[in-house]
Amino acid sequence: MLGPVRAWRGDTELVLGPPKQRALLALLLTEVGHPVAVHEIVDALWGQDPPDTAVNVVQRHIGALRRLLEPDLPAGSESRWLVRGSGGYRLEVEPDGLDLLRFRALRQEAEHAAQSGDAAAATEYLIEALAMWRGPAASGIAVEVRSYPAFSALDGEHLTAVKEAAELALEAGPGLGARVLVTLRQAAAQHPLDEALQARLILTLAATGHRAEALDVHRSVRSRLAEELGVQPGPELQAAHQRVLGRAYALRAAEQVAGGESTDPDASGGEAADAAKAQLDAGVMVRPAQLPVGLRAFTGRRHELAHVERLLPAPEGAVSTVLIGGMAGVGKTTLAVHWAHMLADRFPDGQLYVNLRGFHPTGSVMSPAEAIRSFLDAFGVPAQRIPAGLDAQAALYRSLVAGRRVLIVLDNARDTEHVRPLLPGAPGCLVVVTSRNQLYGLVAGEGAYPLTLGVLSDADASEFLSSRLGAERIAAEPDAVAQIIAACGHLPLALAVVSARAVVNPTFPLASIAAELHENEDSLDAFSGEAPVADARSAFSWSYQLLTPASARVFRLLALHPGPDCSLAAVASLAGQRTGQTKALLTELVRAHLITEPVPGRYGCHELLRAYGAELARAQDTAHELAMARRRMLDHYLHGAHAADSVLAPSRERIDLRPHLPGVTVPRLANQTAAAEWLETNRSVLLAAIEQDARHGTGEHGWQLAATLELYLDRNGRWQEQVAAQTAAVGAAQRLGDIRGQAHVHRALGFVNGRLALWGEADAHLARALELFSEIGDLAGQGRTRRYLAFLANRRKQHEQALEHYKHASTLYRAAGLRSGEASIANEVGWTHILMGKYEDALEECAQALSDHQASGDRNGEAAAWDSLGYAHHHLHNHERALDCYEHALELYRAIRDRYLEADTLVHMGETHRAAHHPTQAAHAWREALAILEEMGHPEAANVRDRLKGPLAPDPPPRQ
Repeated sequence: MLGPVRAWRGDTELVLGPPKQRALLALLLTEVGHPVAVHEIVDALWGQDPPDTAVNVVQRHIGALRRLLEPDLPAGSESRWLVRGSGGYRLEVEPDGLDLLRFRALRQEAEHAAQSGDAAAATEYLIEALAMWRGPAASGIAVEVRSYPAFSALDGEHLTAVKEAAELALEAGPGLGARVLVTLRQAAAQHPLDEALQARLILTLAATGHRAEALDVHRSVRSRLAEELGVQPGPELQAAHQRVLGRAYALRAAEQVAGGESTDPDASGGEAADAAKAQLDAGVMVRPAQLPVGLRAFTGRRHELAHVERLLPAPEGAVSTVLIGGMAGVGKTTLAVHWAHMLADRFPDGQLYVNLRGFHPTGSVMSPAEAIRSFLDAFGVPAQRIPAGLDAQAALYRSLVAGRRVLIVLDNARDTEHVRPLLPGAPGCLVVVTSRNQLYGLVAGEGAYPLTLGVLSDADASEFLSSRLGAERIAAEPDAVAQIIAACGHLPLALAVVSARAVVNPTFPLASIAAELHENEDSLDAFSGEAPVADARSAFSWSYQLLTPASARVFRLLALHPGPDCSLAAVASLAGQRTGQTKALLTELVRAHLITEPVPGRYGCHELLRAYGAELARAQDTAHELAMARRRMLDHYLHGAHAADSVLAPSRERIDLRPHLPGVTVPRLANQTAAAEWLETNRSVLLAAIEQDARHGTGEHGWQLAATLELYLDRNGRWQEQVAAQTAAVGAAQRLGDIRGQAHVHRALGFVNGRLALWGEADAHLARALELFSEIGDLAGQGRTRRYLAFLANRRKQHEQALEHYKHASTLYRAAGLRSGEASIANEVGWTHILMGKYEDALEECAQALSDHQASGDRNGEAAAWDSLGYAHHHLHNHERALDCYEHALELYRAIRDRYLEADTLVHMGETHRAAHHPTQAAHAWREALAILEEMGHPEAANVRDRLKGPLAPDPPPRQ
């Protein structure tokens, strides 16, 4: 792997097959010992546009690799090397069988040696490890596959090892440094802008007697940074340069100060720095105290303050940098300044503060040079002693704070390069940076500690208002206070604007202010004040205006999304783009703190930012563009739910959908687990989409989505959600005049009302559904409605009536050609016989259902038939036979990932174990069932809990 992908059996090199097969082997080797999911393999090999046959191609290549790696493996035997599991494939290799594993083992040995203080041995291990590399990892495979993150991560391991070797060699002595130099030069040539790597090259060159070359490297890197990135070298590169230069300039400057000479303003930064530092040592310079006035009524943020308090450096520790991030208006500057005042006495050598204006509405961003000059002025450095040029001024600034304890607050930074020249290079200082952007470079390159501020908790928000309006006014109207906090989205800026309005108008009831906020819930008019300090719209605009046009469009379209969060595929559908293209735009929005990524791959947006995006969308996008975006989003959720339902219950009849619009991404759901997870992850969004489309859209997507989700919501015990969704959908279908839609929704409403024992409503809805399905000649629709009527009749112990409904349903299914439906009815008739005490008749019906389901390959139906057979045998006291049937049902339900019916069968097993005098096994089965139902939040968990509380021994037989 550490170079071209090659493999041997003994001394014979293997031919690894076509490019995709070779790339698949390389991917499995990068994750050796860990499963790689099939969808990850497809993404790596084909990117965003895989062929429909991608999964089949992967399976063929897996088979070919197994034959290649284990040619003597008997047909049908399980591979020892290439194992299937966890939804993908795992490659097992002995530690000495793969160069990547040997490389990692050597790095581990180096780490142990370094921790023991043996730098020379650690360096030797790393030299041996680096000698194994013959080029970039997995070279030779297709470039587009090679760009997959797993491969670049391996190159990152190589680069880290080079840096570690250089660092340890410097500690061990020049002899080992010379041996590292060749590898270090090669890596530096490949990564010319990696300042940490270039700094190590400079120091190693100087340590091995190549001082002139070291200075040439510094000049070259400095020029390249300026030309390609427009930045100056950072602290690490500057420190390496200073170490190479030695103390010659410092001694000369010290002599000039001692002799009373003036330092040339054009002198190097090293000369000026030592001269200024000598003045500081003599007590000539000023001790700066630049912190702005803190907020008098600061409240809350106790958890955040406790967290950053733990990050304080020890007096002799390294420089600490704390990065406070978050969306506009969340209180970053307020917290930074408040904390800085709390710490001021711990930094006796001064406190520096600068507003870098990274997001100023005028675009007047403060440059690093301007900030450094302000710091030098704050220290009282005479103008004639300030050298020309940013490099020299930065060196002077770092020298002034070297060896001292200074607190530095860098407020409103635009990006990492805005901050890097302002970081001190000496231990003992604390730097606090605030930014609306996620400064990954500062965290990765400078070791900054990130603290992302969220909105206030309910308690902190209430305390916030109380500190401004007074405890009595807050206590007098607690309901209004809760409404205000909710309308403000717990955002400090919004709360500040509203509380200012309440303070200015002390006679206004808080309830009237809450009502005003409710009336303006779709806009930011209620949060407008004196821009830019107290105007939410203005504050948000500073971040928005810095976006690229493509990211700005995605931000506006996100306001159309109905739920609290959404997936990458949903956003891509909104925008009508490929997911790869959309991912980059979302990353830009996350970095700008205009949206959040609470879990990998899912994105959320604060309510007020969503309102801001909606305002922008209405102003900048046409009604047609917005309508098409909303249609694509609804297509994504409808076709995704339909795909999930098809995987969960492949034999069940369901509505047909028209094709989705171009640009819509439909999830690929490989199995029942993936389907169930997709539905559960998106449940709140799907329900919100039904409501939104029913109220503000055409309603077509709404009723179809409600009909598609019916089985999922029922099985998971989401009966109140079912009522809400189907009620919204029936109104939409009626408004459309869609008879088919009305029929489906009335049927679902009838069944869920029966679940809730609301028999009048259940009968009325099901009767209406039967009438509508008959009107349009939908035989399958009538058949399922009859099955629902039969189920509810059984619940009311009206078993003869249930059998009559099943008879009609069977006739309807037979006419529609739905054999699986007929088999399901046979099983349900058998269950009815069980309820009637006709257990032999039940065995006959359920056995027929089992045979028919097995013949058609309907595993859902087969599992249900096994469960019914078990229940019949239980009542015939054939306990062993009953348990055997339940085991068959459990195996199938687990295979198809039907968690609810798995729990239902476990409950039945527990009853049989109890009847067979197996109390331990009964309790075990019921605990398993309870764990499943509690995880689902299913209402039937209470019944199982009661079983576990009751006696586990069977009731005694009645006296004769």
